[in-house]
This record gives sequence, C-alpha cells and structure tokens, in this order.
Amino acid sequence: MRTLSERELNRALLARQLLLERARVPIPDALELMGCLQAQYAPSMYVGLWSRVEGFGRNHLTRALGEREVVQGTLMRVTIHLVSRADYWPLALAVRAARRALWLRSTRHAVSAEDLAASAMVVRERVREGPIRRTDLDQLVGKDRSIGVGLWEDLVRVPPSGTWERRRADLYGAAEDWLGPPPPDLTVESATGHLVRRYLRGFGPATAADVAQWGGLRTTDVQGLLDQLGLVRFTTDDGLHLYDLPGAPIPDADTPAPVRFLPTWDASLLVHARRKGIIAKEHRPLVFNTKTPHSVCTFLVDGAVAGTWRYEKGEVRIAPFEPLARTVLDDVEAEAARMAAFHT
Repeated sequence: MRTLSERELNRALLARQLLLERARVPIPDALELMGCLQAQYAPSMYVGLWSRVEGFGRNHLTRALGEREVVQGTLMRVTIHLVSRADYWPLALAVRAARRALWLRSTRHAVSAEDLAASAMVVRERVREGPIRRTDLDQLVGKDRSIGVGLWEDLVRVPPSGTWERRRADLYGAAEDWLGPPPPDLTVESATGHLVRRYLRGFGPATAADVAQWGGLRTTDVQGLLDQLGLVRFTTDDGLHLYDLPGAPIPDADTPAPVRFLPTWDASLLVHARRKGIIAKEHRPLVFNTKTPHSVCTFLVDGAVAGTWRYEKGEVRIAPFEPLARTVLDDVEAEAARMAAFHT
C-alpha cells in the first residue's frame, strides 16, 4: 500500500479544489469537482469560485442561481452550501437524519421532532403560494421553530437573496418546487455513497473520520460504505488508512502551487482537511478563534496559508504572517490587484 507524504496530500487537495490551476468548466461542474462550496456569507461563494474557475465573473454565479443550475441549501453539518442542481437531492437525503438529530441535540429537544414535522406541513402549504421571507416564517411557526423547520421541510435560498447584489439570504422556497422532486430511485444508501464520492473527489485521499466529519455523519456508517465502493487505499507516514477514488489526481510533491486567495468559510481550511498541511498549526489560531469562528479571508503561498487579506476602499490589503521574499510578495500583490478588480 503506497504511503503518501503530507506534501503529496497537500498537492492532491490543491488539485481537487482547483487551486493548482483554474478550471475551464461550467459552475455546476466546478462545484461537483470540488465537493460543493460553503455559503454562509454570499460573497464567499463568489470569491471561492473566482479563485478556482477560469474567467469567472460575478454575474455568472448570479445567473446560474437564477436559472436554477446551482442552489443554496442547508446541508452538511446544518450549514449553508452551494451545490449543483444534480447534487442537491443526493446530499440532502444523505444527511437528513444526521442533521435532524444534531439539531435536536443542540437545542436539547426544546421543540420535539413531532412538533417540527407538524410545523413543516404548515410551511409546505404556505410555500406552495411562493417564496417566504424569514420574518414571515418566524410569524408563521414561531422563532423557536422557524430555523429548525427547514430540516423537516427541505428549503432552499431563492435568489436574488443570497447573492452578491443582495447578500442577505432571507427568502426561502421549497426545494421540490424550485428543483423538482427527488429522483424516485434515490435511497439513503445510494445518496450516502454519492456524498462519499463527492467528498473524495474534492478532498481525498481521506480517512473514514474525515468523510464523516465533513458530512456530519457517524464514522461507523461511513466506514461500512467505504469498504463497499471499490476504492483504492493509501497510508500516511503515521500509519493512518486513507481511501480514494480510482484515478483521482495525486500530483507530485514538488508540483508548483500558485498564490491563491480564499474567502471566509472555505472548507479546505476546516478540520477534516487538517492533515493536508494547508494551514500550519501555529497559524490556525490566527484564522480560527472565538472572535472569528467563521475564519478570515486568507491567501496561500506554495499551498499553505501565509496571511490574511481584506477588501477596503477599492484595494485588497494583505497581512502576511511572516515576511515574504520579494518575488513571492510580487506574486501576492499581483493577485491582490486582480482580486480588487473583481470586487469593483
């Protein structure tokens, strides 16, 4: 069994996240390749795709949302994700039971599953008339149920809310109305297998625990599927067993990695990808802490987080964690200038 170094795992992550080379593919294809995109803050979706898709413009995503080629919904770990139309139902079904259980645990069963199911029926009847705003949803079923009810009645964010132009994602519609019903042959098992493959394509090679953490699932459930999907296996230097899709890219460890700018919430920085070496242990508190649980905007140098950035008064201002060589700084500043142009 081949042993993969941290450097090889890093390059694999960058390649699959489209951060080694911008992809020339439609937005839905890009999302499927990278395992979808977290979308709690609307501009993060746009920045994340700009860094990954060749020729991406802000109007491209806004149009794709309006034409229902892609959709925003509460999915893995009860967080908002941007996914392709084709991926929505498999991912929603794969995590449905887990996210409901997580919600009930986190609220200490203050509202029962039965009450939320009843509220979901009320919401379903209302959204037949058209999208509903958050304030109206609160009034319809009460604030104690309005957030959790979307886990019993699949709701999606309806544009123009949740876009660069109107960032507040406060307009909801029924997924079945917006996208059509789930495929009739879709089962929990096949949906979960789909989720596992999407994860490995975007973040592999990975352990069962990595997949489970990203999906918000139990490791034991994921492990059983991994053993059935015809995957290839690797090990790490410290003996961990990794799973991967046959033929998925694992570039050479010395493959050059360009400067790239990442938004807040970028999933490549989260715990499930920690062994890929994209963020050094000493830098993690500078990105994730009690004041910034959502992370901050970061930039990569040679495949690792090297500092933060922010857009301010028409410019992208960078804050490296350590001094950068002149040639590297030139590359960072050039990418920062392009990012500033993207914002205007």
